[in-house]
Amino acid sequence: MSNNTPDLNGITALLQTRISNGQQSLPKADLRQLLEMAGLSLAGSKTMAGTELALTLTNTREFGMVISVGLGGETGALLAGALQKGQGGVSAAAELTNGDDLLQAFKQTIAYRQLAGAVAEQTLTDCFDTFIQLAQHYAPTNPATPFVLDRLELNPFSFSDERIAFNSGSCTFSRPAPVPAPRPAGKIHKMLHPKSIGIIGVSGSKMNFGRIILKNILASGYPASQITIIRPNETEIDGVKCAESLASLEHKLDLFVVAIAADAVFDLVDEVIATHAAEAVMLIPGGLGETAASREQAAAMMKRINDAHRNEDGGPVFLGGNCLGIVSHPGEYDTWFIPKNRLPQGQKKQQRNSALISQSGAFMITRISHNPWLDPAYMTALGNQNDLTHGDMVNYFAELDGINTIGVYAEGFRDLDGLHFAKGVRKAVLKGKQVVLYKAGRSLAGANATLGHTASIAGDFALLEAVVTQAGGMVCDDFDRFNDLFYIADCLHDKTIGGNRLGAVSGAGFEAVGMAD
Repeated sequence: MSNNTPDLNGITALLQTRISNGQQSLPKADLRQLLEMAGLSLAGSKTMAGTELALTLTNTREFGMVISVGLGGETGALLAGALQKGQGGVSAAAELTNGDDLLQAFKQTIAYRQLAGAVAEQTLTDCFDTFIQLAQHYAPTNPATPFVLDRLELNPFSFSDERIAFNSGSCTFSRPAPVPAPRPAGKIHKMLHPKSIGIIGVSGSKMNFGRIILKNILASGYPASQITIIRPNETEIDGVKCAESLASLEHKLDLFVVAIAADAVFDLVDEVIATHAAEAVMLIPGGLGETAASREQAAAMMKRINDAHRNEDGGPVFLGGNCLGIVSHPGEYDTWFIPKNRLPQGQKKQQRNSALISQSGAFMITRISHNPWLDPAYMTALGNQNDLTHGDMVNYFAELDGINTIGVYAEGFRDLDGLHFAKGVRKAVLKGKQVVLYKAGRSLAGANATLGHTASIAGDFALLEAVVTQAGGMVCDDFDRFNDLFYIADCLHDKTIGGNRLGAVSGAGFEAVGMAD
């Protein structure tokens, strides 16, 4: 089926010829030539026989190149809305799969059963591997690629004597977009375990957000001597020393907490970058991209942050904006702006083995309020993801010793961060950890709500579920299931489960029947 390694130079030359002529798509004859140069054996032009399939590569915003295979043609279109999840076809992130793995997933579909052994498994594997190689080379994540395959589709096609016969197909491509500078994610460690903390926005005369944050940090046991308040014309507040400005600091801060009005944040971010005042910055204010009026300013701020990441030391990392903050038990601090008397105190456990990452601060508050026994070692609110992302945090906790379970509430992923996230999930699972995800914005109404809440584009839930499950994560469709799985995964992490023997006892008949169901 697959004759050799794809002739990538030949394919690139073919695409270059077309784009030089102002075209970004291939006619059928050129598509046929591309497939032949890819090493696929093609049948002659004739009427197809057998099951009609569809095989597609798609450049997605969240996950980069995705490969999908399933029923095609009129049958696929007719049954698309009638089949249950996973029956019509399967999808996978091209960077996280291979031909054998995709075949095993494909075997669970009606499309595979309809082939009824008419095509050898090796033929299917070779075909999938060829498409995956194309996807991985012509991908937005490959800095060396001259083109990105926006979409390569055969629909419908079938197999004739172990060769591909296709009546219809398409290929569109484009030049790759500039790749953002990598975030210095190693600075997350200093953010979560700071040896020094600075705060701006603390009032000396009233209880504002900044003052509440200061009191919570002190109440957590963090030493006052390692905190600095940025406030001109003050010497100290609540026993904590004040400094005139960032430029006047005697040493670089590990963590700088920003609790000022949103319209002052943009200039302050420039000041932080220019003065090299902090390794990590927490942006508490909202209004940094959630509203139409602030989106242009927020985009410009994000560009300046990214430009700073190109500096030799990577510049500071930023958490937020629109961010509740962090509770880090190992770092002995709490920057949530919720007074201690408004939330129940968690169990004072000696050992905590879980981390909770949430785009919404309120999600974390309600989890802890309703389920105080969860009590993770780290609770991190990401807000708008103006810089640090879900993928950054999951990859960090995947590597962190002592963390066995990672819970995530996500409303949307930054461009290509879904793939970064899925890689972190796989890394965590391979290290024996569990990752539990609740993805918000599954409906149209929910997707619209995420844009106003944390300036997030919700994305395709079915695709996310397929990719994250493929990586080894658990995707929940309601809050109660998230609570249960997050708690159970941590409790059972070191337990050995053998067989399927399970007993359940209840004092009520209806509960016994429900448990049996």
